[in-house]
Amino acid sequence: MRIIPAIDIIEGKCVRLTKGDYETKKVYNEDPLEVARQFEAHGVRYLHLVDLDGARASHIVNYGVLASITANTSLQVDFGGGLKSDEDLKIAFDNGATQVTGGSIAVRDRETFCRWLETFGAERIILGADARNEKVVVDGWQEDSGKDLMSFILGYQQKGVRYVICTDISKDGMLEGPSSELYSQILRKTARIETTVGMSGVEDKWVNGINLIASGGVTSVDDLQKLRAIGCEAAIIGKAIYEGRISMKELEQVITEL
Repeated sequence: MRIIPAIDIIEGKCVRLTKGDYETKKVYNEDPLEVARQFEAHGVRYLHLVDLDGARASHIVNYGVLASITANTSLQVDFGGGLKSDEDLKIAFDNGATQVTGGSIAVRDRETFCRWLETFGAERIILGADARNEKVVVDGWQEDSGKDLMSFILGYQQKGVRYVICTDISKDGMLEGPSSELYSQILRKTARIETTVGMSGVEDKWVNGINLIASGGVTSVDDLQKLRAIGCEAAIIGKAIYEGRISMKELEQVITEL
């Protein structure tokens, strides 16, 4: 399982919110590049970078932060927040993003999101499935779309989506543990049968149909072990690192183990 620390950006600064509420903003570092370099120094290879200003403005804002991190570290960056147009996508990739996450665009403009999948490939386009009470929310978690989370994910799985970031907003920033039951349910419903030919003949087995990236609520190394046991492909960690619940030394150790 991949371990992916998160850096959320408002006004160029590294912040964290609670349950997506912008009024709860807490600044942890005014230099996101410094934070990214600290992660890299402790064995981190992947980064989840979220442009919260962009999410609220409906277009990319903090692409300069993305460019700074990708130019000065070896981190593979998944970038999200404010991706609403082909131009936004171009800006993200031109500034070094390895993958991009589309959430609101996948809800409001299915045609464009599916075209991105076809043009850039399912390895580079992540479906953002952020939910409150199992309903998909959009625009920086400010608006309930009314769409059922499971139907939303299954619909895009049929269109070729391979990577899904699912954030249970009720868990985000609460340091109360992740939504393991929800993630288990998603993995069960998206599983597929794989047929293999071996020494004992033809065998069918159930395998994960998507690469599920769990986000929200991770508080401890034990939480990470549980997410791995469920079958999550990756886990995003935010406030637990910034609040010292998971130390940099522990982070380095768990990356080595997982």
